[in-house]
This record gives sequence, structure tokens and C-alpha cells, in this order.
Amino acid sequence: MSDIIVFGAGGRVGRAAVAEAVARGHAVTAVVRDPAKYPDLAADGVTVARGDATDAGSVAELAAGHDAAINASARLDVPSEEFFVPAAKALVAGLTKAGVRRFLTLGVASTLQTSPGVRIMDAPDFPEPYRVFSQGHAAEFETLRETAAGLDWLMVVPPLELDAEGPRTGRYRTADGVVIDGPGHIAHADLAIALLDEIEHPRHHRIQLAVAD
Repeated sequence: MSDIIVFGAGGRVGRAAVAEAVARGHAVTAVVRDPAKYPDLAADGVTVARGDATDAGSVAELAAGHDAAINASARLDVPSEEFFVPAAKALVAGLTKAGVRRFLTLGVASTLQTSPGVRIMDAPDFPEPYRVFSQGHAAEFETLRETAAGLDWLMVVPPLELDAEGPRTGRYRTADGVVIDGPGHIAHADLAIALLDEIEHPRHHRIQLAVAD
């Protein structure tokens, strides 16, 4: 059994990761900005805590004693780069101080390559608002590459279509930084399986890992 901390535990992917971790017998700290809004997160094996993924001190204090961390946090009320880059820097600093080695963070499919050096977000007809949002995750990835040498980190990137209600199949495919051929779909429960598999048996390191069914 491991102690796992999940930042952004109140979101759909965060909740799925918490549920999968608990089902496997891990102890989980579920971090949200306002625990009063998420009373349903409290369960056997889950400690709900108030925290801020952009505050290195908060991250370090909460993450102390944990074996691995998952970041599924996001903010839509601030520009993308103004959240994801500071969050990456704070998580790297805080987790390093806390002695957490394995760190997984969620990316976005539009940063994956469709051909060498060409990302989905680089297409001329890609909608500009989504390009701006995608740039935040692209900058987050570069921040991890530049600053997280002391962490065993991985950016897990689901396909464009995420299905909160989809059945848990236990199946998924992976690729290093490129779009996976096929329907471009995965259920949240299967994405959570991929996350927990990479914590229990780390196979990929310091890359964008595309995951799809």
C-alpha cells in the first residue's frame, strides 16, 4: 500500500483517480481548494484536505510522507499559462521538499504530435481559444523538463474525448507524445487505471504519455 496525494481531487478525473487508488488499497489525501464543497469525497482511506497547487509551501506541507502525487487540478477563470506554469513550479518545488519521488500530471490532447514536430494545436484551422488554453499545458510540459530533474515525473495525456460515465474496461493503449490511432476516446475510470498503473509499476518517465482506449 502507498500513500498517494491527489491535487484537484474534486474534478472528474481527480475523483476517478481517488476511487481507483482506494479500490487498490492505497491511502489517499484528496486536495481541494474548499473541502466544504466536496463532502462526498470523504470515505474510508481518504483524507480530504484544503490546499493550493500553486503554493509550494502548501504542496510541501500536504505531501510530506506520501509516496506519489497526481495533479488533476485546473483553473478556467485565469489565463491558462498563468495557472499551469505556476502550478508546475510549485508542485516541483513542494514535492521535492516533501521527498515525493513519483509525480503524474494531466495534460491535454491538443499538445500531442500528429507528425514529427507538428502538434494538433499547430493546425491552421485549430480554434484560437483552444490554442491559447493548450499553450498553458505546452508551457507546463516545458517547465517540467527544465525544472523537475529531481522528480520521476510523467505527463499523462488523455484523448480529446473523455467519458465520465463510460464503463471501466481495464484496457488502454499508450504512445510517447503522439496521437494514438483510433476513435480518440477513454472513460475516466480507465484513465484512472492508467494513472495508478504508472504509480504502482512505473514504466514511462519524463515524457508526454498519450493514453486512449
